[in-house]
Amino acid sequence: MAHRIRPAECVACGACQFVCPAGCISEVEGGIRLINEEVCVDCALCVRACPEDCIDKV
Repeated sequence: MAHRIRPAECVACGACQFVCPAGCISEVEGGIRLINEEVCVDCALCVRACPEDCIDKV
């Protein structure tokens, strides 16, 4: 399993990227973050860190 960020709701704060132990979250256009689902270890730390609650399990 992995997680996915809903870009329309992301406010580009970077909280998810800061806590990710796998380093699978990168910044894309406009500061929005993207999760590499192949590298995600499903720890859900990003979900807990996100102030906008815009990260879902896939």
